[in-house]
Amino acid sequence: MKLSHYKIVLAFVILWNIYGYSQLLRKRTTLLMGGRFDISIVANDSITAEQNINEVIAEISRIENLISDWKPDSQVSEVNQNAGIKPVKVDREVFELTQRAIRFSEITNGGFDISFAAMDRIWKFDGSMTEMPSAEAIKKSVEKVGFKNIVLDSLQSTIFLKLKGMKIGFGALGEGYATDKCRTMMVAKGIKAGIINGSGDMSTWGKQPNGEDWKIGITNPFKPEKLLAVVPLNEGAVTTSGNYEKYVVFNGKRYSHIINPATGYPATGLCSVTVFGPNAETANGLSTSIMVLGKDDGVLLLQKFPDYSCLMITDNGKVIKSKNFKVAKFNPKL
Repeated sequence: MKLSHYKIVLAFVILWNIYGYSQLLRKRTTLLMGGRFDISIVANDSITAEQNINEVIAEISRIENLISDWKPDSQVSEVNQNAGIKPVKVDREVFELTQRAIRFSEITNGGFDISFAAMDRIWKFDGSMTEMPSAEAIKKSVEKVGFKNIVLDSLQSTIFLKLKGMKIGFGALGEGYATDKCRTMMVAKGIKAGIINGSGDMSTWGKQPNGEDWKIGITNPFKPEKLLAVVPLNEGAVTTSGNYEKYVVFNGKRYSHIINPATGYPATGLCSVTVFGPNAETANGLSTSIMVLGKDDGVLLLQKFPDYSCLMITDNGKVIKSKNFKVAKFNPKL
């Protein structure tokens, strides 16, 4: 299981029809970056499709070896190992990904923060918690968290964590980045259509072999056997952050496994957030941030990203759609 305080992936159902058309679809499932990847490629023949799936897997593995905070020889792990000691030179790709992550931290006032990796795991969502942690313990749990203590040197391409014990980790944001990179790579090669799905962070392009848009089904979090919506996609991305599987209840209030890194307290109010837009990295940053910020501040955040739309579901079952949210089939009954 990937290490992330932010995200639990809701089930996506990909609906397609591959029979009776000149092109064919090949799909493979594998474990990468600490999670499940489903790779679907449309091509003229099975050999071409399988070869390109191999290339996608190789590219995801390359990215994992750069940014994984659980691989001791990755560049991100080297940054973490030198926290409070010295800056570490990293590839430009890693540097720019860190820059973009810090941008989300800034616009959300720390509601999103890649230094969450240093947070103490004082909240338990395995049924073992019988009372809330104390305010003192919660405050202490985020002592080493704070994006303002990340120092970037663009000229030297270095990252420095000011405090000993600090850590950065990209978690699901890294998966979104990987799916976007693979889509770009496949499009550049002339592959007309496909889906790269990294544990629910999904990048799509082109159409199904029958000429129709891909159809992404979003599961109803209160009735997982049913779909809440079916959304057409042909060139875009979708991510979902949610809390309906991991939470605790104290004094009648539900606290999710998605922790606000600025406060150490779990997010409350929203059960799930699904974001659609051009790329999965940004969509993931938005879905994560909105879960933490709540529906009102989340809507304000989304307004800064006009190319993105969202579907929010509150803890009490209210469905909230952004004004530009479009669906092929929608059943708001939860």
